[in-house]
Amino acid sequence: MSNLRVVNEDILKDWLDFRENTIANLTCAEDKKHFICFEEISENILRNVPEQNKKYVEKQLKQLDDNFFDYICYLNEKYCRNGFCDGMKLISRCCEE
Repeated sequence: MSNLRVVNEDILKDWLDFRENTIANLTCAEDKKHFICFEEISENILRNVPEQNKKYVEKQLKQLDDNFFDYICYLNEKYCRNGFCDGMKLISRCCEE
């Protein structure tokens, strides 16, 4: 059996991708309550930035959005995968006894 803690193109990666797509659909009110409305926030910021600075601020906001998304994906991959592996270890130890 492969080491599930190592990120590969495996069934766990497929599951994390599925969960990401499911979460992106915001299926319940609680999810919607915690959604980051990045586009709306960016528009509000840009509306209050002098015209000569808009392109720079817009570029920085885009970079922030991309960076934040990458970070969230990294955290989900790391902690969901490791949480799953830890749970599997606990279950396997219980089965050994």
